[in-house]
Amino acid sequence: MLAVFVLLVVISWPPLKNLFSRHQLMNASFNRWHLVNAYGAFGSITRPRYEVVIEGSLAESPGEGDWLAYEFHGKPGDPRRVPRQFAPYHLRLDWLMWFLPLGHSLEDWFTTFLVKLLEADRPTLRLLAHDPFDGTAPRWVRAVSYRYRFTGHAEFRESRQRWHRDRRRPVIGPVALRRTGRLDE
Repeated sequence: MLAVFVLLVVISWPPLKNLFSRHQLMNASFNRWHLVNAYGAFGSITRPRYEVVIEGSLAESPGEGDWLAYEFHGKPGDPRRVPRQFAPYHLRLDWLMWFLPLGHSLEDWFTTFLVKLLEADRPTLRLLAHDPFDGTAPRWVRAVSYRYRFTGHAEFRESRQRWHRDRRRPVIGPVALRRTGRLDE
């Protein structure tokens, strides 16, 4: 047991030194076994940022221009919006949304969330930064994944956008609400 403790102390030295460095490395590995790092459970977060954007439409048969995005408080969405800092607060819905594009299956909570958006459920809408339908129930919702990255100084001066995003793929939808309260594709 003492040998394991000594080994952990020895291999923890480089991450500890990095933690207090003026030139701290993010998402860095300090040994080939990835046993220790300076950032706890999130020492190896993915570098590309993928986000799921939920959109709704009032149109009977929506075309590409008929979709409006719901905005979250702490997630990237509108590329022009300034990212906000909420520490030490934990925005649970935004946090759960962060896991969707990381390969986790679509959980029951997400299906329930989409149903609540289709019902224009007031307590659910209060969790969001912006409801594009002002409390009206949309006919359809869908979820689309995007890859986000911060823009550079030159890009920002030209476009006034904080984020650059590329559309990736549909995650769900479009779906509507059946009379039974379930989703219908």
